Formats: sequence, structure tokens, C-alpha cells
Amino acid sequence: MKAIVVEKYGGAAELQYQEKPIPVPRPHSALVRLYAIGVNYIDIYHRTGLYPQVLPFTPGLEAAGVVEALGEGVSLCKVGDRVAFASAIGSYAEYNVVPEEQLVPLPDSVSFEQAAALMLQGLTAHYLVTSTYAVQPGETVLIHAAAGGVGLLLTQLAKLRGARVIGTVSTEAKAALAREAGADEVIIYTTQDFVAETRRLTEREGVSVVYDSVGADTFEGSLSVLKPRGMLVSFGNASGVVPPVSPLLLSQKGSLFLTRPSLTHYIATRQELLMRARDLFTWLEQGTLRLYISQKLSLCAAKDAHQLLESRRTTGKLLLIPE
Repeated sequence: MKAIVVEKYGGAAELQYQEKPIPVPRPHSALVRLYAIGVNYIDIYHRTGLYPQVLPFTPGLEAAGVVEALGEGVSLCKVGDRVAFASAIGSYAEYNVVPEEQLVPLPDSVSFEQAAALMLQGLTAHYLVTSTYAVQPGETVLIHAAAGGVGLLLTQLAKLRGARVIGTVSTEAKAALAREAGADEVIIYTTQDFVAETRRLTEREGVSVVYDSVGADTFEGSLSVLKPRGMLVSFGNASGVVPPVSPLLLSQKGSLFLTRPSLTHYIATRQELLMRARDLFTWLEQGTLRLYISQKLSLCAAKDAHQLLESRRTTGKLLLIPE
């Protein structure tokens, strides 16, 4: 099979397109032939070594396809099932072996490309607005990178829960996309001070929660726009890792809450994984949730996909399609 392999940590050039043997499913796992693969920022963290993996490795956590073989003891799926998953390393390939408890059955109405665009980022958006900070009707929330893959889904889900959404983006084109997804107000941070604008838009009251995937560049400002006892949900490092922070700062800025969540801990049981996935598929089928797939590239173009994502010029979701 064809696969992307990282033999040493580094830039996008380390994503090597190689021939590898088709893996054999282990006990309680399934071999899945992949038809669409999601590209996510965490893949870059794995490639650079920020989140270390055992070298060499094939990156990618998210994909959709068809079960082709079963390991010993599998009972949750069968050969021929259409499935998707969000947390199985090795997905930049034509095949991947996935633990059976991580496989989500796909409704007939959901395509492989839709599933690969929805699983990781959709599950992330779901837990952020329902569990990490359960957004309530009438609350005002701030979403950084509102035109990104997670940002567009997060905006829609926050609106579904009755929130007023303020989004930040880098360009007018991205602002239009964020508004299309439902953002009530959009701040173009390259020309506007998002702290001053957020305070103005909230009449200096501040927001209940900030969802921040940007990291170092926005962290301090995000704390500054929260109302007393508000929460900063820091769930990404697109601009770099946030430096150490004193807990005293949270007190000084209004008895704030700070959390750094991970999807793994919010789909730790199969019951929770399926609950979140079912919600997403239902909203997609109903037309309540819209997917924004910006580009589909061949698997061999994984380097280009990473360069696009790191440039922060992308909107919506990037997919890789095995040839």
C-alpha cells in the first residue's frame, strides 16, 4: 500500500510518500481501507515532534472507509461496514488498523468525504460547547480562528445552543465565511485589536468563554476579554505553545477558569463517542450543520496540505484522497 512516512521530526518535507506492507489487524481491531482522510493541526504537532511519536511513523488520526478484515475477537463491526474514526494514528495511508471500539458506523446518507471532514473537528467542537464549557442560551462567546475547520463547526454548534458568537479571523474573505456560518460579529485581528473590539461589542462586560486554538499570540488577550468567572478554553497551539502562567493571574483578572482539554478524554468511552457522533450525523442529515471542505488533495500531496495548513491561509477542512 502507499503511505506517508515520517522518519525524522521536522518540516513538511519530512512527509515521505512510500510503499509499505498492508498491516494485519490485531485482536479486537479491524483493517480499514481508507477512502478519505482528514488533515488536522495535530498532525503537524506529531510531524514536528511537539507531540512525540515512535519514529518512523505514519501520521494522521482521522479517516473514513470500509472494513476489509477483522482481528481475533472483533464483535462491534463486520467486513463491508462503512466506518469512520478520529483517533487512530497511521491514517495517511491506503489502509489502517483501528481498534474496534474507535470505529463509528456511518449512516448511508453520510459520504466518506463528509465523515472524514467531520469526525475529529466535529467531535472537538461538540465536546467544547457541550462539556468543557456548556454554552447556555443568551451567553456571548469568542471563537478564535472562526473560519478554520474547527472554528466553522464551533460557530454553528454555539449558535445551535443559543449563544451570541464573536469570531476572530485574519481576512475579510474569512470574515464573510464566519458570518455565513452564523457568527454575529467578526473581528479581523490583522487590522483590529480583538481585545478592544470584544470589550466594545460586549459594552465592557466581557464574554463568558473564549475558545482559543491559536495559542501563544492570543492567550493573554483572551484572558483579558473574559467576564469575571469566565473560562478560557485553550485547545490548540497554531501560533506556538503558551508559556507558563501563574495561577495568580487568573485571580487578578476576575477569578477566571483555564482549561487545556483533549478530545481523547471526551470520547474515552464508546458510549460517549457514539453519542457525540450521532448528534453530528443527525445535524448533518437535517441540514442544521454545514460542512466546509476547502480542498481535496491526493495522498501523495500531504506535504502541500501541511504547508497550506501551517500558512494559516486555509478555511474549512483539508482532505487527502488515496489514489
